[in-house]
Amino acid sequence: MNTPTNTDRPRAAALYESAQKIYPREIKGRFESLSKLATNVLLGLFYLIPWAMWDERQAILFDLPARKFYLLGLTLWPQDFIYLALLLMIAALSLFFFTALAGRLWCGFACPQTVWTEAFIWMEQITEGTRSQRMKLDKAPWSWNKLRRKGAKQFLWITFSLWTGFTFVGYFMPIRELGAEIVALNVGGWTLFWGCFYGFATYGNAGYMREQVCKYMCPYARFQSAMFDKDTLIISYDAKRGEPRGGRKRSVDRKKESLGDCIDCTLCVQVCPTGIDIREGLQYECIACAACIDACDSVMDKMDYPRGLVRYTTEHALKGDKTRVLRPRMFVYAGVLIILMTALITSMITRTPVILDVIRDRNTLYRELPGDMIENSYTIKVFNQANDARSFRLTVDGVPGLTLDGVDDEIRVAGGGALSLPVRARTQRDNAHGIMNITFSVTAVDDESIVLVEDSRFLGPTP
Repeated sequence: MNTPTNTDRPRAAALYESAQKIYPREIKGRFESLSKLATNVLLGLFYLIPWAMWDERQAILFDLPARKFYLLGLTLWPQDFIYLALLLMIAALSLFFFTALAGRLWCGFACPQTVWTEAFIWMEQITEGTRSQRMKLDKAPWSWNKLRRKGAKQFLWITFSLWTGFTFVGYFMPIRELGAEIVALNVGGWTLFWGCFYGFATYGNAGYMREQVCKYMCPYARFQSAMFDKDTLIISYDAKRGEPRGGRKRSVDRKKESLGDCIDCTLCVQVCPTGIDIREGLQYECIACAACIDACDSVMDKMDYPRGLVRYTTEHALKGDKTRVLRPRMFVYAGVLIILMTALITSMITRTPVILDVIRDRNTLYRELPGDMIENSYTIKVFNQANDARSFRLTVDGVPGLTLDGVDDEIRVAGGGALSLPVRARTQRDNAHGIMNITFSVTAVDDESIVLVEDSRFLGPTP
C-alpha cells in the first residue's frame, strides 16, 4: 500500500477547496483582436438574426407549435429531419477536423461560453476597472463607491441576460409578437419560463461560473486528447528556450547569467481566463484562447528577445522533429466533410415541395363490379410543403384502361397541409390479370415541372 507523501497532501486538499476567483488581466495583441472580432460578430449575429425579415415573415424561425422551420426562403417540416441529422454530423466532423488541426479553436474563439464570458468581463471592466482595481475593490469594505460600481455591473449583467433570454425565445416564436406581448404584459407561461431560464443560465455561466464550466462541466475538455496527436498545433511553452527562467533587467546578458528567455513575470498566468500556467505543459483546462501568446510576445518585445517563447506549435516541432500538418486523418475528416456537405446541398436543391404516399387497402384483394369491371381501393396522401396553397392533378398509369373514381380533376392542398383522399382504381376484367405494377403521379397545376410519382400494385383475378 502506497503512503501519501507530504507533496501529495496539498494537492489532495486543493480538491476540496472552494474555487478561487480568477481576475483575467487585459492584454493587447493579434489574438486578442481576433477574439474580440469573433465575439462581436457572433453576438451580433445572435441578436440581429431574429429581426431579419423574408417575404413578410421572420427569416429564421423555429416554429415548434406549427412544426415549421423557416430558414430564409426554405421551409422545413418534421419529415425533413434528415437535414438536421446531416447538419449535426457536419458540425461534429468539423469539430474533429479543426481540433486535430489546431486544438481547441472552437473553445477559444467561438464557444458560446467563451463569447458570453468575454462580454460579461468587458462589462465588469468598464464598471469596476482593471484587474488590479477589481481585486482591490473586492477586498475593500463596503462603501458607496463599491456599492455603486457593483450595482452598475449587476445592472448591466441582468439587463444583458434578460435581453439574451428574450432573443433566444425569439428564435422559436416571432420576435416582434413576443415584444408586443411583453409590452402588453401578456406573456405566456412557457414563453416566460424559457426566457427567464436562458437569461438566468447566461447570467450564472458567464457572470460567475465562467472557467468552471470549461473545467468541470464541458465534456469536450475531457475527450479532446483523443483527437490530438504530436502533429496537432497547440499552444505550447518552449521550455528548451525559456529555461532556466528568472527575473532580470533588460540590460542583463542572459547567456552570461545562464538564463533562458523566460523572465518569470507570470504575465501568461495573469491573462489566462482559466488560471493555468502554460509553462507546465499541455493541460485540459486550456481553452486555446491564445491570450498567453499575446502576453509573452509583448514581454519579448520589451526585452528585445525573439517572439514565440509561447506559440502555436506541435510536440514534434518542440522536439526538433519534422511536423506533418497534412496527415491521413486530416484527409479522412476533410473527405467525409465534403461528402456530407455535398449530400446536404444536393438533397436541398433537389428537394420537391410535395410528398406523395399511396396506401393500398389490404382488407380486400379486389372487387368485381357490374359491367365486368375490377376495382382496387387506395388512400392517397398528398403533403404540400410550400407555404401557399397549391392545386394538383392526380393520375394513374400502368394498366390499360385504368381510371380513378372518387377524385376531382384537381385537388387543392393548403400550404403546409396534408390531404388524405380515398380513391378507387378501375379497369376492365380483360385488362386485370393477377398482380400488376401501377404508378400514381401528382403534378402541380401551376408548375408542371413539379411531378412526384409513387409505385403501387393493382390486383385482379388470376388467369
